[in-house]
Formats: sequence, structure tokens, C-alpha cells
Amino acid sequence: MLNAERSEPRPDVDALLRDEAVVTAALAKGVRKALLEHKKLGHSIAVWQDGKVVVLPPEAIPVDEDA
Repeated sequence: MLNAERSEPRPDVDALLRDEAVVTAALAKGVRKALLEHKKLGHSIAVWQDGKVVVLPPEAIPVDEDA
């Protein structure tokens, strides 16, 4: 099936979702984007650490800004 706006075929979404590497990469990209956004906006995040919820201030958010 062709996309009405493009001439190349659509990706097979079912096949992509069965590919663990593709799904893992997409999730990692989304998490990194969310962490960067929180850090840049000065928002804290909540994480699970040593059996309890810990709130990290923006300056303590562990994210590689150059990746």
C-alpha cells in the first residue's frame, strides 16, 4: 500500500513492533528526549531508587546531551 502523500511504500508496522531492537531504540530515544526536555525546562523528575521514589532536581537528571 502506498502513502497518498509519498510514493514509497509504508513501513510494515507489525514487523517493526516485532523487532526488539527497533522498539528498544525508539523507547530509548523517547526517554532521552523527555529527560532532556525536563532538564532544559528546569523540571524535576521522579525515579525509583533503592526501593523508594526519589525526586531528582533538573541538574541531577542523568542524560547525555550530546548523544
